[in-house]
Amino acid sequence: MTTAVPRVDLLVRQLDMAWALFEYYLKDLDDRACLWEPSADCWTVRQDEGGAWTADWQVPEPDPVPSTSIAWLTWHIGFWWTTTLTHCFGEGAPPRESIPWPGSTGATTTWLTSLKDSWRTELLQLTDTDLDSKSRTAGLPWGDDVELVHVASWLNFELTKNVAEIGLTHRAYQSSTRPGDS
Repeated sequence: MTTAVPRVDLLVRQLDMAWALFEYYLKDLDDRACLWEPSADCWTVRQDEGGAWTADWQVPEPDPVPSTSIAWLTWHIGFWWTTTLTHCFGEGAPPRESIPWPGSTGATTTWLTSLKDSWRTELLQLTDTDLDSKSRTAGLPWGDDVELVHVASWLNFELTKNVAEIGLTHRAYQSSTRPGDS
């Protein structure tokens, strides 16, 4: 008789699969590709007067939501991970405006890898009771009164969605920069 795979194991396997897809795209990215804007109405990251890279953002989001640069998408991954990690396992989430894009593809890779490693470490320590609890998600803007297992599952899904968008945007960038293409 086989035993069921614990839910935390499933969450970690999902995370590892999404991260492997991200690494597949990451190896071909550079700063130029990350900052390329696929359309005139693109959300991206921009350097402010102090040199920090801030992400375009609007509340409420416009409908339709603008296209996004790869830099914005990587910032978005880092924003959700930073916010969820610090809220659920730390001192509380920092304001969105205080989470900058690191400024280069290399620094972003380091940042996101560190967040992924921290997230994975926290997941591996959870019990089924922890996963069923709402105490860590209380007050989380997108997870208030939701079990931690659902927030963790959503974060894995959000990573997967953003990674797929990075792949599509990178393909569009490559097509736009081929000789003879317009």
